[in-house]
Amino acid sequence: MLKTRPTINTKATRMTKPTIMNAIRIGQGLSVGLLISLVGCRSNESEPVNPAETASFDLLQDRMLTTSCATPGCHASESDATFKQHGLVLTKGSAYPNLVHVLSRNPSALADGLRRVQPYQSESSLLYHKLAPDASTHHGGKNYGSPMPLGGQPLPAGQIEFVRRWIEAGAPATGSVVDATLLDDQTPGTPIAFEPLAPPPVGTGYQVKLDRFAVNPDFEREVFVHRAIGNPSEMYVNRIVLRSRPNSHHMVLYDFRDRAVLPPLDQVRDLRNPDNTLNRPTTLTMANHLFLGGGTQANQDYTLPAGTALKFPANHSIDLNAHYFNKTRTVLYGENYVNLYTTDPAKVQKIVQELDLGNQSLEITANQRKTFTKSWTFDQPRHVIMLTSHNHRLGEKFIIRIRGGTRDGQVVYESTDWEHPVVKNFTPALVLDKGEGLTSEITYYNPTDRTVRFGLTSDDEMGIIFGYYYED
Repeated sequence: MLKTRPTINTKATRMTKPTIMNAIRIGQGLSVGLLISLVGCRSNESEPVNPAETASFDLLQDRMLTTSCATPGCHASESDATFKQHGLVLTKGSAYPNLVHVLSRNPSALADGLRRVQPYQSESSLLYHKLAPDASTHHGGKNYGSPMPLGGQPLPAGQIEFVRRWIEAGAPATGSVVDATLLDDQTPGTPIAFEPLAPPPVGTGYQVKLDRFAVNPDFEREVFVHRAIGNPSEMYVNRIVLRSRPNSHHMVLYDFRDRAVLPPLDQVRDLRNPDNTLNRPTTLTMANHLFLGGGTQANQDYTLPAGTALKFPANHSIDLNAHYFNKTRTVLYGENYVNLYTTDPAKVQKIVQELDLGNQSLEITANQRKTFTKSWTFDQPRHVIMLTSHNHRLGEKFIIRIRGGTRDGQVVYESTDWEHPVVKNFTPALVLDKGEGLTSEITYYNPTDRTVRFGLTSDDEMGIIFGYYYED
């Protein structure tokens, strides 16, 4: 579904705006083998160092990092609420040592050996992946987190090319190695491509979706829509595919704990009013939610283990929840697709159920770090096949341990990224005997001047274990 972004074969001579765009178009037809060769051609990528001119990295800092990245709440200081997640400050004097040769904290990027900046190798540098306009399609299917700037338009094509050339020139701290006029090229960056997800072929599943909706300037919009799946008979689902527009923070599917109390079908329910106050009727419906699938990987393809499936009764309905950021001065749009693929009931040996274990006893005082634990014991043996976590921006670390038995206290899950938490699949399944269970151990740091408690908005906190299991 996702493709690798081709590398642009540039020369050391100065390029005009049309030349740059032609190079981009030509690069889109290059084979993977040729791309590898191009990345290795360091001498053709570098421009002669001219120490008399302003250093390329200084220009990058002043024209891009300071203005677009080192902003309050993002990468301005260690006091930012998001710092424990990314550990990256990009202010002047800090950015270079925090970028060059430093491993990423993003789990997928770390597993692939990417560094924030790998000299001479832009395709192995997370900075380039995060800034490139088609960041959602050139990771080879990997989830390296949201494109940057978060909630904003892609940087101009010239600025992105400046970053690429600086990295390919060795990412030096001093010396002029890139044509500075690229920074003046305001050709809009290519919008992140978005194509609607084709529905499953007839007889193989069902599609539900959120139709395109507006996200106002300088606003984050979170919506819920109750949709009928359209299945006239009982069905078994073993694969869920999600696709979301750019700037999506999450896409989550919910079932309902009490189906006697359901919101109206097909009605868009906003979490926030236009003045950013909380929409109370919407929060009341959230208390009835039961996690079904999805998460902060807003584009994903998840398949359950062979022989297992989620069971849906006839004429079932689910709640779709999408969350988008818009930090621009123009209207952006959200749009989400969900494909539920079915399997032959004769092939289903185990019915999968949802884990949804939350700790609501959270009270994090101002300027304090605190760890909260809560345990759950199961009255029947459970075979856990997936675990993930959910908390908000104050969460530093989420640990899940086995509760009881000879493995009491054993860590089976750990995540330090609240925005893109680890999704851990267990093959074979993690078997918990009767009388055993799970414990959540979550550490929060509250740098604000107010006490933060459990709540349903992004300004509150949560601590939930999500997952899948089946019983004998």
